[in-house]
Amino acid sequence: MIRIANGSAFWGDSQEAPLELLRGGPLDYLTLDYLAEITMSILQKLKGRDARAGYAHDFVGVIKRGAREIVERGVKVVTNAGGINPVACRDAVAAVLQAAGYGGRIKVGVVTGDDIMPHLDRMLEQGIAFTNMDTGEPLSSVRARVQSANAYFGAFPIADALGRGAAIVITGRCNDAALALGPMLHEFNWKADDWDRISAGTIAGHVIECGAQCTGGNCQADWESIPDFAGIGYPIIEAEPDGTFTITKHAGTGGRVNVASVTEQLLYEIGDPGTYITPDGIADFTTIQLAQQGADRVHFSGIKGRPATDFYKVSISYSAGFKAVGTLVYSWPDAYKKARAADQILRQRFDRLGLKLEAIHSDFVGVDACHGDMSGEPSNDIAEVVLRIGARNMEKAPVERFLKELVPIALNGPPSVTGLSAGRTKVDEIIAYWPALIPKTAVTPHVEVAGA
Repeated sequence: MIRIANGSAFWGDSQEAPLELLRGGPLDYLTLDYLAEITMSILQKLKGRDARAGYAHDFVGVIKRGAREIVERGVKVVTNAGGINPVACRDAVAAVLQAAGYGGRIKVGVVTGDDIMPHLDRMLEQGIAFTNMDTGEPLSSVRARVQSANAYFGAFPIADALGRGAAIVITGRCNDAALALGPMLHEFNWKADDWDRISAGTIAGHVIECGAQCTGGNCQADWESIPDFAGIGYPIIEAEPDGTFTITKHAGTGGRVNVASVTEQLLYEIGDPGTYITPDGIADFTTIQLAQQGADRVHFSGIKGRPATDFYKVSISYSAGFKAVGTLVYSWPDAYKKARAADQILRQRFDRLGLKLEAIHSDFVGVDACHGDMSGEPSNDIAEVVLRIGARNMEKAPVERFLKELVPIALNGPPSVTGLSAGRTKVDEIIAYWPALIPKTAVTPHVEVAGA
């Protein structure tokens, strides 16, 4: 049995969770997930400004603070913090270990090859259309605006790096669940066609990939009774060679691990539960058997899987114009009526100015922002309503003008405006997501392991 914990669900998650996992009890592996689709474009921009950037720098801080536990307790770390620049991330980690007095004590592995941005035009010329999986459009329609392009690798390159002696493995873009599946492949020597066990390891990785979201965080079921949110524990897989596993957390930490909490996470971002496609295989979530095994322990068994496809998914980001959002708070009496009037007045002014915007969207926070028409008729006694109004356009100038027209309504529109944010809001670039497929034969993972 091996213990695999996850201490980060995204870039910006708790800085203390990884350290608490390292210090709170026995662990064999610590995984840290930092990447989302939009994160890749942000990292690409950072690398464009500085060749040494392009990775999740928070990870270097984790290694700096946790170096003693990682080295002396022998906890291996697997992360996708490498982003667009895994090699630079490795170099930064090596420098931190050297400064902490652990230079030469452990090996660091790097998985590269997922960044296909430099090869995109050649691949297009070779006939790989990168057809949008949602719309059916060819990538050529937005090629000039593409900012990043990364293939989702699987768990086998991670297992390869661990097999070469790496104690820290840094990847670029990979399937989120691969961070946990990789150690299982390495420790248990599962074969590439052992579809049931690969499916089980994938599901285990999926359960913990969002951190405390499976230990009671963001859990709708009986949320008010969940103990000690302030000290919530992050999840741990206790994995067995036969593909069964248990989800738990360190003793004495807050939160709760039960069938309800893990079930909510199981349903997160899966689409068809019978066909969860990853680079390593297809997991069948409908075969999962769950059993509560005491406090904060949920056992998984019976999981089945099917063969992997011949494709990697590719995450492509591209510029899709500009947007801005402003808010105006209207107070009682007639808060909702004032907010609706302000919305109509602003739209009329935009028309009179000839302000051409591709889209304008308004929400009335406190009335219908979450549920829309299903909210029903609002009460006249609402104490305050936030008018949140946003606009987007391919050109930046109209969006800037949109923002400037919001501010004056505080004095030349309906009364009782407070909390005006429009004057401090800025125009942001819209980064859109383009999902596509690429034959596995067109791209190859590269694994390098060296002493830190």
